[in-house]
Amino acid sequence: MLRAALIQLNASDDPGANLPVTVGYLREAAGGGADFVLTPEVTNCVSGSRAHQQEVLRHEKDDTTLQSLREEAAALGVWLLIGSLALKTDDPDGRFANRSFLISPGGEIVARYDKIHMFDVQVTKEETFRESAAFRPGNRAVLGKADFATIGMTVCYDVRFPHLHRALARAGAQILTVPAAFSPVTGAAHWEVLLRARAIESGCFVLAPAQTGTHAAQHGRPRRTYGHAMAVAPWGEVLLDAGTDPGVSFVDLDLSQVEAARRRVPALIHDRPFEGPA
Repeated sequence: MLRAALIQLNASDDPGANLPVTVGYLREAAGGGADFVLTPEVTNCVSGSRAHQQEVLRHEKDDTTLQSLREEAAALGVWLLIGSLALKTDDPDGRFANRSFLISPGGEIVARYDKIHMFDVQVTKEETFRESAAFRPGNRAVLGKADFATIGMTVCYDVRFPHLHRALARAGAQILTVPAAFSPVTGAAHWEVLLRARAIESGCFVLAPAQTGTHAAQHGRPRRTYGHAMAVAPWGEVLLDAGTDPGVSFVDLDLSQVEAARRRVPALIHDRPFEGPA
């Protein structure tokens, strides 16, 4: 049995203020017996101000949040998914990376994944997002190999693209990670059903740590996120819904359920070629 801990954050746009909160939750998770701890999307900084991001974000090699969480994972002896960090890149257009990290109990970076699908939407007149204006998309699907399972890494808006998760499952993923900072409007309408669908289609566990609430901002308009960090079993049962409060939630996973679900409905091996539509 694998004990996972999903951390739900209400991060601000100040990475220095967010880090001790995240470290505190990580220690709480390890103290509760977690083998695998997961943080949400943009763990280091929730901000809609590109000017502010340029001021406070760092390149991967210089990022204090990444270094501190790697050291903490090693000190605690736990596997850690840093759901994602907003990081500077060397891209000529100055766009950032939205990058997820799988960290071993020795503090090593086992896998990196850059979010592929950018959240460019107009949910309502008041709620418009153009993630691609500030972040450049990744172009590679990534599996992370932990000693307990193979992990397919995705981030937030990726959840709406089932072919990505199917490709990860067919390549060997047993757990899919979906760290998020989901919009309250789309979260209420779609979050649970999308996560359950991805679990059912792939026969994987789905673990989705989340940002929640109204996020304090020194610059720009404060963002709001949906919360409801969630764990879903390969058969589609919701094992955990963390509600809207920040904190740590635990879930125990029986990884034999992955193969059991895939034996019952072996859809991953039932693909057939087809033509059209015209």
